[in-house]
Amino acid sequence: MKEKEKYISSEEMAALDENCKFFGLSPLQLMENAGAGVANEIKKRFEGKEEKVKITIIAGKGNNGGDAFAAARHLHGFDVKIVLIGSSKDLRTEETSRNWRILKASEYKIEEITDSSELKTRKNLITSSEVIIDAIFGTGVRGKIREPEATAIDLINDAKANSNSAFIVAVDIPSGLDPDTGEAEKAVRANLTVTFHKAKKGLLKRDAEDYIGELVVADIGIPEGMERLAGPGDVRMVVKRKPSSHKGDNGRVLIVGGGPFFGAPALAALASLHAGADWVTIAAPKSVSSIISSLSPNLIVQPLSSEILVEKDVPTVSNLIKKHDVVVIGMGLGAEEETKRAARLIIEDEANKKVVVDADGFYGLHLPLEVEDKLVIVTPHAGEFSKMLRGEGRSAKVHPEDLIEERIKFVKEFSLANKVVTLMKGPTDIVSDGVRVKINKKGNAGMTVGGTGDVLAGVTGAFFAIVDDPFKAATAAAFVNGTAGDIAFENKGYGLLATDVMENIPRVMKDFE
Repeated sequence: MKEKEKYISSEEMAALDENCKFFGLSPLQLMENAGAGVANEIKKRFEGKEEKVKITIIAGKGNNGGDAFAAARHLHGFDVKIVLIGSSKDLRTEETSRNWRILKASEYKIEEITDSSELKTRKNLITSSEVIIDAIFGTGVRGKIREPEATAIDLINDAKANSNSAFIVAVDIPSGLDPDTGEAEKAVRANLTVTFHKAKKGLLKRDAEDYIGELVVADIGIPEGMERLAGPGDVRMVVKRKPSSHKGDNGRVLIVGGGPFFGAPALAALASLHAGADWVTIAAPKSVSSIISSLSPNLIVQPLSSEILVEKDVPTVSNLIKKHDVVVIGMGLGAEEETKRAARLIIEDEANKKVVVDADGFYGLHLPLEVEDKLVIVTPHAGEFSKMLRGEGRSAKVHPEDLIEERIKFVKEFSLANKVVTLMKGPTDIVSDGVRVKINKKGNAGMTVGGTGDVLAGVTGAFFAIVDDPFKAATAAAFVNGTAGDIAFENKGYGLLATDVMENIPRVMKDFE
């Protein structure tokens, strides 16, 4: 197993949860399976002693508490009591509320405690328990622990340290522990941590050893293939606009394109704007710059010197690069030799740290990359790999008739060998950085119309402008573009145009505001 596959970050787990819901695996199902997983681990350790074992669940108001509420129903035979830190009217999710209502209706022993002084009066209940289930905080906890949760953590740790030595079971992660760094100012010191699906990154850190005790990873029924499906959770990881942000804070995109064609760079630029970029500039040959400007008052166009992109234009583009967060290059440039040389100089410009390369830009991309700090996303369809590798052999091509696993293997190996993130467009989009893989199943056959690839490049640029992980940017872009295409197809069928896809991007993005 590769190092990356051993763990999952809290952000990635939250995205996976959202994707599961999108594809039909409900949060309630996952909560039920998580609860059963915790209960099963306790049963293993106290088999035959159920009637003599007192279990106290100390739960918070979020899904972590909901997992423990589900666990309570599976702990048949044990003497189970539940202490909710907070009020039941403030439970944060419908799934947690539903499991709470089931416990109430079933007459479990339940208390709601809203302040630390009241909690301290219940110290004997907690310290007299043989087992304490810690379900106060899940993976969302950050910063200083407030009251009454801080007191609850102290009481749990005291119960472990006293003469009765309660057995502490942490649900998913010991409360107070940072799930990604393994650090803690104040956290539960568990005997057993039952985490779900994969170990959270922080649980594998040396700093966390004193808090987690034995670590068990419980399978909660997330299919193996689900983790590689692109979905709304992947977009949520990328789109994080702050209400206090100012002009330019949400991405400045430079589009380098046009010459033989003028529609392609315009589509890419408008798609970037529709995807949330604050500022988009098109650097285009003078032969088409005025036409592009006339297409929309939203477009900022920097005319270049000639009828096509030439080496003389490189200093102008280089100055523009310094004012933008990402460069998207290739749409409509053409295949003149001088354009290819100019494109290469722009891609390899030292100031150009983040690049999206599409279409004719592939002629200027020389692989493998030799600059360590340059991040590149390439967005080819199956037939465009030969532009990058100039080869006619199998190593330079992927065949449309290949099975999906063969295509994934090709894209993964290509990305690893050439130090790029590849977003290969097709009936199923494939994204890989050489280690990670995502596939996007959104989209439809109507999107074979010209221009949809330019739209995708623009969306990719918008996302890449605001995050430093090109894999995440490409994955989110593939999903948004495909989803916008599906909405367009509902209205236009096979008569949809690239502009129809572009105009539906804001509808998709609205869900992430």
